[in-house]
Formats: sequence, C-alpha cells, structure tokens
Amino acid sequence: MPAINVKNLTKKYGDVSAIDEISFHINKGEIVGFLGPNGAGKTTTMKILTCFMPATSGEATVGDHDCYEHNLEVKRKIGYLPENCPLYSEMNVLEYLEYISAMHQIPPENVKNRIKEVSKSCGLEDKLYTDIGELSKGYKQRVGLAQALIHDPEILILDEPTTGLDPNQRIEIRNLIKNIGEKKTVILSSHILPEVEAMCSRVIIIDKGKIVAEGSPIELQQKAKKGTLITVILEGHEDDCRKVLEKVKGISNIENKGKIGEKEYIFEISAENGLDLRKTIIDILQRAKSVFLLEIYKKEASLEDVFTQMTQ
Repeated sequence: MPAINVKNLTKKYGDVSAIDEISFHINKGEIVGFLGPNGAGKTTTMKILTCFMPATSGEATVGDHDCYEHNLEVKRKIGYLPENCPLYSEMNVLEYLEYISAMHQIPPENVKNRIKEVSKSCGLEDKLYTDIGELSKGYKQRVGLAQALIHDPEILILDEPTTGLDPNQRIEIRNLIKNIGEKKTVILSSHILPEVEAMCSRVIIIDKGKIVAEGSPIELQQKAKKGTLITVILEGHEDDCRKVLEKVKGISNIENKGKIGEKEYIFEISAENGLDLRKTIIDILQRAKSVFLLEIYKKEASLEDVFTQMTQ
C-alpha cells in the first residue's frame, strides 16, 4: 500500500480549479519532489494532504485513512513544515518543543525522550535554551523540522524548506532532510531545482492544476525534448557556422548563445533521442574551410531544463 495515494483530486474556488483531477502515489521510504510554478497547485495539494483543507472531489489517502473522513488519524501519521512555520520568538527551543508535544498529546513520560531524539536529529542539542527569536534563519528552520518530527510521524511534508536560507544553511538543511529520509517518507516542494535533483528519488511536476510530468530525475531528463545538449564554440562568420552545423544529421535545434570574440560564437545544439553527435560534428567541421572548431562538450538536460519545458 502506498504511503500517500491521490486519485482524481480536485479543488475549486468558484469556477476556478486550483487542482484539476490530479492523481499520483508516493511509496514508503521515498523522497519525492513536488514541483510547479507559483499558483500551480502545490500548496493546495499539501493543505489537502495535511487536512487543513477539504477537496472539492476525488480521493486523498494516507495509508488506509481518508484525509477528510479520518483527519485525526492522518495528522498522527504526517509531520508538516509549512513555508512560513509559525514559531514563537519569545519561547526558547525547549519550551516550544514541549508546547508542540502537548498539542500532539504525546504522553508526558515520553516528551523528554522525543525532544532529545529530534534535537539530536536536527542539530539543536546546544540550542535548547536559546530563545527562538535569537536564532539564525537556518536554526529556525531546524526548529521547524523538529516540530514536524516531534510526534514521530511516518511521513514528512515540507513546503519550501530552504526558502530564505543562505547557501551554507541550505546545504545543512538538505543534508538533514536526506538523513531523515532514510527513515521516513518525504514529500517536498521547492523552487530550488538542483536541490530537488540532489535529494529526491522521484519528481512530480504540476502546472495549472494538472500533473504534467512524473518520474525519476534521470527519467525526466531522458524524456525532455532537448535530450542531449552539445555546446560548440566556433570561429567564422555566423551564417557559415550555422550552415555547417545544419549538415549534421540528428540535430533537432541549433541555438546561438552569443558572441565571445570578433568571429567566435557559442552554439547550443539539441540532439534527437539522446544521441551523442560530437564525433559527427568534429568530422564535418574538420572538412569545413571557413569554420574552425575551438571547443566542444556535452551535457545532459538538467531538471531545470525539463521544468521549463513542461511548464511553459
């Protein structure tokens, strides 16, 4: 049984559909990225899964519990870190986690051990007596993760967990999430695509309320129309460069990325079906009289390329 199962889920505001009959599942132990532009339906979906909002129609289940009919059972299974986690700056970290423990009705005799465990997991052991208002953004986000873990949920739902953090803080939080993901099922929304690529075993892309792509980062990159990207730097007149490249069979698109010298141009070439055309390009350019090859290299389409393609 999937950890989360969504079938034909719809949420309407009047005549506007925030999400429109979306279906997906998340297996136990997966870290899944849930991606989409602003207004695509990500947060609406997360609010339904965390029982903060009912759907208009369709099904959303966590384990074998319906998110609308059995919301108390679902809330026990899920830990939620919203984009702007409500923290109380006048409390210290220990007081706040004790308060959240009480909210989750954790038995008093278990609270001390749960706080000890989550503070260790989130790197907060030396901050328990520090007022939350005095913490850096990175440590505040650690507190947010700790409150989501305090009741030992099976599933974590994280909405933009690294927003507003500096690069070092993002790396720290990313490593924490990866470590937590070894024991929990995680679904996270983020607009920082390289982080999703580094953390997630599977990605779901939503746009205008509909699922437009789903698969592992590698699978999505292979499906992308751009496929394999080859960059060449050529010396010659621009028109001559393009005419020579157009002789190469298997090229789906040639894009001039700019001029870097008096007669030096960067071209990005999209190859069909993931073909590596570097040898063919080199052979043709060696026979060209007015165009000279200065540099050539290959890169796979990134998750950012896929995201842009799927949501334009």
